[in-house]
Amino acid sequence: MADLTLDVAARDRADGPVLFVMTANTDEEHSSEPHRHARGQLFGSLRGLLTVVLDEGMWVVPAIHAVWLPPRYLHAGTTHGPFHGWSAYVAEHACESLPQRPCTLRTSGLLREAVLRASTWNLEPLDEPRTRLAEVILDEIRTLPVEPFGLPLPRDPRLQKIARAMLADPADDCDLEGWASRASMSSRTLSRRFVTETGFNFTAWRQRARLMRSLEMLAAGVPVTAIAIDLGYSTASAFIGLFKRMFGATPAAYRSRL
Repeated sequence: MADLTLDVAARDRADGPVLFVMTANTDEEHSSEPHRHARGQLFGSLRGLLTVVLDEGMWVVPAIHAVWLPPRYLHAGTTHGPFHGWSAYVAEHACESLPQRPCTLRTSGLLREAVLRASTWNLEPLDEPRTRLAEVILDEIRTLPVEPFGLPLPRDPRLQKIARAMLADPADDCDLEGWASRASMSSRTLSRRFVTETGFNFTAWRQRARLMRSLEMLAAGVPVTAIAIDLGYSTASAFIGLFKRMFGATPAAYRSRL
């Protein structure tokens, strides 16, 4: 594959091809500091797991999903364990008909193969066949189904502080009343505003945060029983049951896919 990883400035240039692809292949965890760029970006993985963090939420990206970011969105990313992935960068003028908010897309075989073909291109103007393939990629971004795979963060500073604390320590078993007391608000207000601002009630949001954290731990090779204990589940079977209901596979089967 073409190694474009050093040409970082291309992500901010209005000139150049309407679309180009950078790839990453590493056996070690890698993190990027919060940054933004002028081009839209589609993250995807072929092996391993990627977490993308925005001000308004976070996404854990397994190989069957990709995350779309419109131009100039502040974001950071972390890979977990061995990782082989790609990023497609789209010129700002070509993003007008693409999703205007960050979202998770279910990756199609067509998109994956088209992106892999584009990853062999040098950073130069596209000829007619390459332009047609770039249009296929843009059309896939435009039309692929959006998946509710992210974890939205509340906007209220008090609720956001609670949410970030639960992300930092998913095993914290403080209940709704306890968190409300810490935030100096009533449990009823906390419960109502959590639903309004995230689309999930407090319990469902915390459960989702724990399950998304479990994906990162699976990618890092942590045993299933240890994950269950570390995330505050009463038993490994309780964790396995919840995981299977959300992701359609047991943790062990999911790890094998990664």
